[in-house]
Amino acid sequence: MTQALTPDSLKHSHRFDEGNPLAEKSTLRVAILTAVMMVIEIAGGWYYNSMALLADGWHMSSHTVALGLSVLAYVYARKYAHDPRFSFGTWKIEVLGGYTSAIFLVMVAGLMIYQSVERLIAPSPIHYDQAIAIAIVGLLVNLASAWMLKDGHAHNHGHDHGHHDHHHDHDHNHHGHHDLNLRSAYMHVLADAATSVLAIIALFGGKLWGISWLDPVMGLVGALLVSVWAYGLLRDTGRVLLDAEMNAPVVEEIREVIAASPIEAQLNDLHVWRVGKGKYACILSLTTDNDVSPEYFKEQLSIHEELVHISIEINQVGGLSA
Repeated sequence: MTQALTPDSLKHSHRFDEGNPLAEKSTLRVAILTAVMMVIEIAGGWYYNSMALLADGWHMSSHTVALGLSVLAYVYARKYAHDPRFSFGTWKIEVLGGYTSAIFLVMVAGLMIYQSVERLIAPSPIHYDQAIAIAIVGLLVNLASAWMLKDGHAHNHGHDHGHHDHHHDHDHNHHGHHDLNLRSAYMHVLADAATSVLAIIALFGGKLWGISWLDPVMGLVGALLVSVWAYGLLRDTGRVLLDAEMNAPVVEEIREVIAASPIEAQLNDLHVWRVGKGKYACILSLTTDNDVSPEYFKEQLSIHEELVHISIEINQVGGLSA
C-alpha cells in the first residue's frame, strides 16, 4: 500500500525569495564607484605605460560588469518575485548573474595574460610616480567598496537559526546560508584590492630597484588570481543551477533523522535541491511496516529549518527486509 505524495504546503508557500534591498542599494553604489575607478586606471595604465596598472584596470572592468550583473539580478528577481511561472521564486536569477559574471572574468583573465606577455617580450618605459598614485587611489576605492558590502556579507555568513525544543544541537552555519549574489560582489572587490596591491608592489619595484619586468609579471599574477576566482564562482553557481546538491550536509542529516526515528523506516529514494538562500526542498520515498502518515516524518525533519518544502511517499508493507 502506498500513501500519496504529500507536499508540505500547510506551513510554507512556494515562494522562498527573501529579498535584500540593502544589499541591492550597496551593490549599486559600489558598481558606480568601481566603474569610475576602472576608467581612471585603464586610461592611466595606457598613458603612463604601466602593465600592472592596466591589468588592474582591466581586472576592475570585469568587476564592473559583474557588479552590474549583480544589480540587474536583484532588480529582475524583485520585479518577477510574484510571477507564478517561477515555482520556487526568482532566487536563481541572482545565481545566474553570478555565473555570467564568472564567464566575463575568464575572458578578462585571457586578455590580461596576452597583454602581460606582450610587455615582457617588448618592454617600454613606465611613468612610475603617476602610475603609483593612481594605483593607490584604486586600492582605497576597493577598500571603501569592500567596507560598503561587508555588513550584508557578514550577516549572511553569521546567520544562525533559533530552533524549537528538539533533542538535537545543530549549527546551520555550515550550510552556506549566504546570498550568492552579494558574495560575488564582495569577492570581486576583495580580489580587485589584491591586484591593486600587486600593481603597487610592481611599480615600487621598478621605481626603486629598476626591475621593470616585475610590472608585467604582476600582471600575470593578477590574471591568475582572476582565473582562480572565476573557477570558484563557476563551480559554486553552476552547482546551484544544475541542482547538484546531493553532497550538501543537509542530505546526510536527512538520512540521520530517518535512521534515528522511533518508527523504523527504510529510505528508498532521496532528492534534495536548493530553492533559496540557505533553503532546500526534498523528496523522500520511505518503506515501513507501520501505519504512519508522512506528517510524522515531516515533524521529525522539521528540526532542520533549512528544509522549507518536504514531500514524502510512504510505502507500507508487511515487514522490512533485512
